[in-house]
Amino acid sequence: MLRIGVDFGGTKIEAAAIFPSGEVAARHRTANPGDYAAAVEAVVALVSEVEAETGARFAAIGVGAPGSISPKTGLMRNANSAWLNGMPFREDLQAALGRPVRVTNDANCLALSEAMDGAAAGETVVFAAILGTGCGGGVAVRGEALHGANGIAGEWGHTPLPWPRPEEYPGPRCWCGRDACMETFVSGKGFEADYARATGRSLSAEAVMASARAGEPDATAAFDRYVDRLGRGLAVICDMIDPDAIVLGGGMSNIPELYARLPDTVARHAFSDAFATRILQAKHGDSSGVRGAAWLWPLEGGAP
Repeated sequence: MLRIGVDFGGTKIEAAAIFPSGEVAARHRTANPGDYAAAVEAVVALVSEVEAETGARFAAIGVGAPGSISPKTGLMRNANSAWLNGMPFREDLQAALGRPVRVTNDANCLALSEAMDGAAAGETVVFAAILGTGCGGGVAVRGEALHGANGIAGEWGHTPLPWPRPEEYPGPRCWCGRDACMETFVSGKGFEADYARATGRSLSAEAVMASARAGEPDATAAFDRYVDRLGRGLAVICDMIDPDAIVLGGGMSNIPELYARLPDTVARHAFSDAFATRILQAKHGDSSGVRGAAWLWPLEGGAP
């Protein structure tokens, strides 16, 4: 008995068949062509490859994608892959695949994957943050992704940086048209941009961290600002939903120093005299998206 999920990322698309134990039976990926019609065709091709390898035809497909589907129009919205916005993505996938498709935000898939059999397995309420090229958030409650009445539950990346300091106001302009979104501060690109604004030098996030570990003052200061801003943002999440665990994914989640420093930083800002929420790195890394997408259907709905 298998489920199948598709992780529709900005740079790559992956399909995988997953056993109930969490073991991957088959996995295929390709570059995202960056064109709507070609991307839908790529999903169909990947699903066909997985089915050929497993010898199964799946009754339903789960898809994790940037943005979300509007409950008003049924069209994609809020995706930083802007060519998806305004498109009937779910309907076009269903027509191309010839079977039901569930589409949810990729950060919801991260939360669901890590809550089911990942770093936060067994926890009741899990918040997941993607700290990659962009920044997203998702919530899983009792093993189910939380979508919300408007389909935007967990859209943390486009909430403003809390408790801004004078030098942080009004903040960088985000691609969404607003100022000071969390994404502009705590995504990988946000970290790089902050360092560049402070120093006039452009370095990758990896290079900034290497300099910080070597004791270079500007890089150390940039990372200090990053931890403080990420901690402030997560403290608001704790005040709102008080999760049992926070799971971090995306490239910035690979910085081990975060897990030593963030608990105290969040605790200083959370509206509580105690802070027991665990802050964890995603166990399944960049595979969490496709695993969470597979979990969107019950086994009887997604099985061959």
